[in-house]
Amino acid sequence: MILHRLVVGPSTNCYILAPPTAGQAVVIDPGGEGGRILGILKANALKVKYIINTHGHYDHIAADDELAQVTGAPIYIHAGDVGLLGKPEENLSLLFFGNSFTLSSPVMELGNDQILELKDLRLKVLHTPGHTPGSISILVGDNLFTGDLLFKGSVGRTDLPGSSYKALMGSLKKIATLPDSVKVYPGHGPETILGEEKKHNPFLRGLCGKIN
Repeated sequence: MILHRLVVGPSTNCYILAPPTAGQAVVIDPGGEGGRILGILKANALKVKYIINTHGHYDHIAADDELAQVTGAPIYIHAGDVGLLGKPEENLSLLFFGNSFTLSSPVMELGNDQILELKDLRLKVLHTPGHTPGSISILVGDNLFTGDLLFKGSVGRTDLPGSSYKALMGSLKKIATLPDSVKVYPGHGPETILGEEKKHNPFLRGLCGKIN
């Protein structure tokens, strides 16, 4: 798997994944600066097959329309967050960015355990609510893209419209069953290793002893 990581907008990690020889790519969380994302795609001769949002907050979806219009690729998001795309108060564009943003492109709904394939890349959708009702993590081999569920040393906020601390803790318990060797690529901040988070992240550390 070839991985490109860009920090776009204020601080969001956008990831471009591509099989080594396919000439196709997946873009995860294009949260702004669509021109930069398109530039990397062009420089690497990559055609976008999927645009995937880990959740429906503005800092993760801001460049969706631009990428979809230029590339023709479909936008995917979990069914639980589709409603955020048309509501500036709930996608936080109005609250935090002073921008009344609504997505104009059509979207495809994702469900738990759904598989998306791109040549030899197999992307498994894990419904991991808490930060938002439709938050997902994406498992690609031993790589996990967690959006705003899990960060290095911390977790996503649960004081926002539609968020739930109880649901987030349930989602952490779900991903804690994955192998310690899984590499975690969060929506903000540096990458980490799941085993390290199980040892040192205070939100995960207390859960691991409770998993049967």
